[in-house]
Amino acid sequence: MLESAPASRPAAAAELGASLLSGSGKALDRKTRLFLANRLFRYICTGCAIFVCLILFAILFLMLRTGSLTFTDVSFAEFFLSAEWNPENEQYGALIFIFGTFALTLLTLVISVPISVMIAVFLSVFVPVWMRNMLRPVMDLLVGIPSVVYGYLGLTVLIPLLRDVTGMGMGDGLLAAALVLTVMVLPTISRISDDAISAVPKRFSDASYALGGTRFQTVWKVLIPSARSGIMYAVILGMARAIGETMAVVMVIGNTPQLANTLFKPTSVLTSNIVMQISNVPFDSTWNYALYLMGFLLLVISLLMIVAVRWLQKRGMAS
Repeated sequence: MLESAPASRPAAAAELGASLLSGSGKALDRKTRLFLANRLFRYICTGCAIFVCLILFAILFLMLRTGSLTFTDVSFAEFFLSAEWNPENEQYGALIFIFGTFALTLLTLVISVPISVMIAVFLSVFVPVWMRNMLRPVMDLLVGIPSVVYGYLGLTVLIPLLRDVTGMGMGDGLLAAALVLTVMVLPTISRISDDAISAVPKRFSDASYALGGTRFQTVWKVLIPSARSGIMYAVILGMARAIGETMAVVMVIGNTPQLANTLFKPTSVLTSNIVMQISNVPFDSTWNYALYLMGFLLLVISLLMIVAVRWLQKRGMAS
């Protein structure tokens, strides 16, 4: 038994060598094997990329194809320009939700961007290293909090607080939703802006101080303009998250199909209207087709924001 083991080794080696022979009888050397492995890996990666693109285009095609069926019973002008949304009476005007979506996004932008940039400047310029190393992981953890938690806190804490401060009977509306979204997007915008400001070469600020500039002048006229493309990148990513947010907005905006002429008037946006009505809609109905078209509008807005992010990224790399 012990003597047969060494004898089997040459046979195993011969079998392994035979398995490495190609059809022409020549052994595959290391260079050829690496070439084939790299080629196979390239094909796999290309196939995965094509698969992801096919999924994206399939979703877009499905949403557009189904949503376009709305216009068989509803005119283009009525859907986009009418403020009457009453599916029971065959009225499908989406102006309320389109206006509410852009108004909420703009209000969130106005509130969140200045605060986020100030937080980024504070983290990258004013705090000592030990505090910066402590605060940055905290900001990263805030990004991972589920949106339903923010919405629940807004419903149970923020809305009663707004009622007490303003003296109004209802605290839900655009302002409550914008404040909740501001808290949600602050970590995203702040951290990316912080990285953009920290990436500015130190010689820029040193040159500003050498010319007699104060710290405020250095931040306002040197660091922020130099990190402009990165800050815009952060803002667009934050707004892309805000415009597609659903659960937090549903819990604090009021979900009423009416134009909000004040900040404390309950209203509705595209995402909240879809999630509140999709479960009770017959599939083959104009009502369902209109909801699909609203979803397609959200996809288009998100894609435009992603394109803007890529454009700013290329512009920043070119500069």
